[in-house]
Amino acid sequence: MSPIGAAAFLLLSSTSMAAAPQKTAKHARPERRPRASAATHENIMVNAALRAAHSAITDVSRKDIDRFVPGSSPLKILGSLTGANFVSNDPLGLDIYSKSFYVRGFNQSQLGATLDGIPLGDQSYNKYNGLDVNSAIIQDNIVRMNLSQGGGDVTLPSTSELGGAMEFYSADPADKAGGVVSQMFGSYNSYRTYVKGDTGTFTPSGTKAYVSYMRVDADKWKGYGDQFTQQVNAKIVQPVGDDSSIKVFFNWSDLAQYEYQDLSLELLHKVGQRLDNYAPDYHAAYLAAQGVYPASFAALSDPADAAYYNGGQVERDYLGGLTLDFDMGHHIRWKTLFYGHGGQEYSTWANPYVASPTGAPLSFMVIPEQIRRLGFTTEMTHTYENNVLRTGVWFENNSYNVGKYYYSEPVLGQGAPVGAVGPFNIYGGPFAQVWGMGFNTNTVQYHLTDTYHILPGLAITGGFKSLAVTTAGGANENDVAYTNVTQLPNGSVTSSAAFLPHVNIDWHFLKNHELYFDVAENMRAFTYEGYQSGSVPSLWGVKNQAAFEVARRTLTPEHNWTYVVGYHYYGKIVSASADAYRSNFTHRLGLMASGSLVNPTSTVGNLGGVTMNGVDADVVIRPVRHLAIDNSISYNHSTYDNNITSGGVLYHLQGKNVPAYPQFMYKTSLIYSYRRLSTHFDASYISRRYLSYTNDTSVPGFWMTNIGARYSFGRRSVFHDLSVSFDIYNLLNTPYISTVGEQGFPLTGDRQSLLPGSPRQFFGSVSARF
Repeated sequence: MSPIGAAAFLLLSSTSMAAAPQKTAKHARPERRPRASAATHENIMVNAALRAAHSAITDVSRKDIDRFVPGSSPLKILGSLTGANFVSNDPLGLDIYSKSFYVRGFNQSQLGATLDGIPLGDQSYNKYNGLDVNSAIIQDNIVRMNLSQGGGDVTLPSTSELGGAMEFYSADPADKAGGVVSQMFGSYNSYRTYVKGDTGTFTPSGTKAYVSYMRVDADKWKGYGDQFTQQVNAKIVQPVGDDSSIKVFFNWSDLAQYEYQDLSLELLHKVGQRLDNYAPDYHAAYLAAQGVYPASFAALSDPADAAYYNGGQVERDYLGGLTLDFDMGHHIRWKTLFYGHGGQEYSTWANPYVASPTGAPLSFMVIPEQIRRLGFTTEMTHTYENNVLRTGVWFENNSYNVGKYYYSEPVLGQGAPVGAVGPFNIYGGPFAQVWGMGFNTNTVQYHLTDTYHILPGLAITGGFKSLAVTTAGGANENDVAYTNVTQLPNGSVTSSAAFLPHVNIDWHFLKNHELYFDVAENMRAFTYEGYQSGSVPSLWGVKNQAAFEVARRTLTPEHNWTYVVGYHYYGKIVSASADAYRSNFTHRLGLMASGSLVNPTSTVGNLGGVTMNGVDADVVIRPVRHLAIDNSISYNHSTYDNNITSGGVLYHLQGKNVPAYPQFMYKTSLIYSYRRLSTHFDASYISRRYLSYTNDTSVPGFWMTNIGARYSFGRRSVFHDLSVSFDIYNLLNTPYISTVGEQGFPLTGDRQSLLPGSPRQFFGSVSARF
């Protein structure tokens, strides 16, 4: 072993991509990979594509993505992989508020995510440190993505990467001029249009570019309102010499969604999952604010929060990146990325607890969020003999502001009520700002890794990262009459770790066999959001300054060690994989939520340790040509190690399961492809998920089935390819709960923090390339 390879191994650190030549210089010694057989080429679904699995990474190609309904969320597609779980109350997974994504027990706020190396922050609906991947890129423009189910990647710029990471890559413009037009139609007046135009190379040096536009409009499947999104992507690529390039990417997204009302177990049992907000019946909402409720609410313990008039999300984001990727010669590659992100979001509800100056017994509540991020990453890769050495730095400055405002609603019969997605000031500006908060965060990360190829089929990677995140700020506005608190949280907190190691061993032995081992230590920096907002465990979200001082003195950033051992077999008739993993959390932070949705009460506490053990297994059988049958199972056992005391009450959490994540998942798929026709049938089972920390409330397991077919007509007239598709979501029309805990988890009992999933829906699309 070389000196650097030995030193890196002794450091017990790595990137989890032990021998992935696509992430190293062109001179890197490639790992030995089995060749995909003709029978498997392009015909296997995402979680059957074991040919694309290596070490703890699963790669998803564009052809894999195209098997899903056009415009489906990238997270929904990754959720079909073994060990991953994605749910949303809409079939495409585009409702930002309702989406929930887990990978081997780690939720969406504990995973890292990047787009072309640009950090996207955690993928929860709170936007304090990034943006949702759906708002960052049009799905059609993703050329590939991968999911790390081990300890992630130390080279990944992320402050939330506790276990696992997602990397998304945008397609480069085509070399020849042309374009794509795609139109989707679906249930509940669903429409999706995608248009893209490529310039082809238009200069002697090979400059090329594209511009694309996407628009989605669909009615809610229950209640009143629609969900609208439009987006623009543009990319320019300028080759430099034989193996260098400059790339510019730009994204603009505009989202306006009427949201579904959160439900509780009581509401589900006594009223039903079709319950939604009052809109467009302003009269009923007006009476409810006066304490007169519909007859169906008579038996409820909290009829005031059973429904509001309306609620929604409005979001606009700009994202840009400049990538300089240069071959410096002497087996050295230097890659630098500069990026910027600006976004504005409004979360809204009609609040029945606060009267308007107009005399109406309710008002309209708006929580605006503004984010501005500027940063860069730079990395040098040196390939020599059997080693690939990588070292780099990430820096980001993030300015984030959030507040709560009240706008007037009209007296009944004297005007139209405020719409969920605005405009909000039709009866004047805000009559109150309850609170305001501002934060400034600086992040610095350094990484060093070395991959040493001991043998052609055996590689060991060792590396580490150092991470320091300092957030300063807090309350800058406080209306004591509304908050009943004289001093809201304000102050500075630093999360730091000088040495977070990661090691990976990847061994391709015999023919078509792979064995790997992965171990890593990770830290998640403290999160931050608005006062008492109730979605992430923020130190600044506690009740007052005194509670904040206690929290920052006693609480520690979450840490964990993750261990994975796995095996892959690649065969023409049978392919298989099996993984066993264990994670040990320390200082696990929890958000204990109570109160109503519009006036929540949140407490952040140290839940102690969490021990997680799990196994995943997947088998793909190709009994005859063109047919693939995939079956996978996942078992995860995540339990708390300690009891906790909150409000002077002892809660017995030791041995209790972590809420929201199913212990058992089963997925099966049948795919048949013949010439230009491809069909698929998918079924999955998700077991019971707990709502409360003490596990005394839960939602039952459910089966989900989907079916679809695609046919390509090939070249027709001016079109290079003309294709059609038809899909049915929730084929058996199964009633089920999709999202659990989007408004936090109660320590015990019930909470209005559930969203039901969509009934059966139909989708058809036509696409043409020219």
